[in-house]
Amino acid sequence: MSEMHVLLVHGFGGSGPWHWQQWLSGRLNELGVTCEMPRLPKQDQPVLQEWLAVLRSRLEDVPAESELVVAAHSCGAALWLHHAATIHGTARRADRVLLVAPPGPDWRHPDVHGITPYPVDAHALRRAAGSTRMVVGTGDPYLSVQDGHYLAETMRVALDVIPDGEHLNTDAGYGPWPAVLRWVSHGTTPVADRFETPPQTGGAAPSTFRLV
Repeated sequence: MSEMHVLLVHGFGGSGPWHWQQWLSGRLNELGVTCEMPRLPKQDQPVLQEWLAVLRSRLEDVPAESELVVAAHSCGAALWLHHAATIHGTARRADRVLLVAPPGPDWRHPDVHGITPYPVDAHALRRAAGSTRMVVGTGDPYLSVQDGHYLAETMRVALDVIPDGEHLNTDAGYGPWPAVLRWVSHGTTPVADRFETPPQTGGAAPSTFRLV
């Protein structure tokens, strides 16, 4: 069985210490899985060609016999779409890719150069990876659920929608995200963290807890 190599691609501004990508990296390292999250240049003022150069360099360094899994967040997901649309036929192909909370098609920021708008090319995604999945949260200020469905349908990829997931970042509580660890490890479908209130029993006050 081939070894796994996981590449995490951060977004605009990077992934802070409590971000799910940092948590995932730590958990995978504990499990003995090779995982890297390169610091992309000028993360607060990204330039497409500079980010692409680093991404492609890291992809080329992954051993050919390794299973390559990519999990990209926000502008990192947009970066992967640029990469997929512009690679040549001999480029290193990922086995599985997860695109988490990409910015919407109309999103712009004065400090982000060339990353949006991004190409939406179903054939390119199939050249770049064996399978691609996208996950978005409702309430995301940068991507409406309607736009998320449009992107998934256009790219012909599976879509998971997490209620109240927002931008699926630290501010939204992601954070530890066991479902993505399961997806990376086994290829299973990402599942939302769910907040539920159990019924009152014996006059006890209800409490809120997280199921993962």
